[in-house]
Amino acid sequence: MDLTGRQLALSFDNGPHPDVTPGVLDTLARFEARATFFVCGKDIAAPEQRALVARAKREGHRVGNHTQTHSIEFGACDDPGAPAREIEQAQGALGDLADPERWFRPYGAGGVLGPRLLSRAAVKHLVDGRYSCVLWNSVPRDWEDPSGWPERALADMATQDETLVVLHDVPTGAMAALATFIERVLAAGATLGDDLPHECIPIRGGLIEESIEGLVGPD
Repeated sequence: MDLTGRQLALSFDNGPHPDVTPGVLDTLARFEARATFFVCGKDIAAPEQRALVARAKREGHRVGNHTQTHSIEFGACDDPGAPAREIEQAQGALGDLADPERWFRPYGAGGVLGPRLLSRAAVKHLVDGRYSCVLWNSVPRDWEDPSGWPERALADMATQDETLVVLHDVPTGAMAALATFIERVLAAGATLGDDLPHECIPIRGGLIEESIEGLVGPD
C-alpha cells in the first residue's frame, strides 16, 4: 500500500487505564509522535488515572473533554440541560490538565456521525464556551477487533489525504498492535503528525467553521 503524501493524526478516547495508557505513551514517545487524548470526567477521579493524564500532557499530547459519563447522545436526549452538565462537569474534572483550546469530542455511540451526535443546546453551549469540537473520519472499531483494526485504519487512510483516527486506550488488547500499525503507516510513506484535519473540527474556538448539517438532532 502506497500512502505517500497522506497524513495521520492519532486520537485516543475513554482512557486513561493503568494497564494500557503507559504502553501507549511509551509507543508514542518511541516514534516521537503526538496525539490527542479525549478523557471522560468520570475516569480521572482516581489519582493513578489522573497522573496518567498529567503524564500525557507533560509529554506534549493534547488533552480534551469527552463528556462526564460517556452515556448521552445529545441529539437523542430530551433534556436540554444535559449538554451543559456533561461538558462542564468533565471540564471541571480535567481542570488544569485540559488543553487551553478547550478541545471537546462528543459521545458518538460507536463512532456514528449523525443527528444523534449533537443538539442545538449542545452547539450553543460549545459556541458560548468557545470550545473546539473535534470529530473524526476513521473509526476502525479497535474495541471490537483488537487485531484487525489496523487494516481498516490503513484502508481509511488510502481514501483521504488527512485522517483523524479514533482509537481507545482501554484494556481490550487492541493497543498491542499500535507500534506495528505506526511502523506500517510510516513505511507506506505517510506522515504522522498532530495537525487535526480541518474538516473534522466543525466548531473551533466557539466559531462554526464547517457545516454541522446532519449532526444536530431535532429540538
